[in-house]
Amino acid sequence: METYQPDLETETPEEAAITGVKLIEVIETVIGSLDQNKSAMVSHSEGSSVWKFKYGSVETFVQLTGTSDDDAFSVWAHILNLPVQNEPQLMRKLLEMNWLSTFEAHFAIVDSKVAVVSSRTVAELSPGEISRLITIVATIADDNDDALQAEFGAA
Repeated sequence: METYQPDLETETPEEAAITGVKLIEVIETVIGSLDQNKSAMVSHSEGSSVWKFKYGSVETFVQLTGTSDDDAFSVWAHILNLPVQNEPQLMRKLLEMNWLSTFEAHFAIVDSKVAVVSSRTVAELSPGEISRLITIVATIADDNDDALQAEFGAA
């Protein structure tokens, strides 16, 4: 019987850098297509990047912590400041919406704000998935922020 030997060749740092540049290019292309006010901003520091752009009535953030497989790609948009009126009812509604209508994103509480978020590792992250996750978060946030603010308002 012949033994299979997998090819253990690993990616060189130069190849990883090319992959990283392509990830950043894809993210910036997607943001450019969604940024309705052409006001996108980016901050780069020590291998990490954070973008901010306006989609409808929400500011959407995209973070890439690096370009290795273990680094994170995250997207979020704040939609409601806490505390609000009838917080238990809001929490129930958000949990129900998490099950029914958020696809690969979900509602969460971040820094006393309700946000729509999605996060995953960079491993095998495709251009289509980058586009889908940014679009899902921005769209769900924009579709729900006004209604949730009207229904629950500030406490």
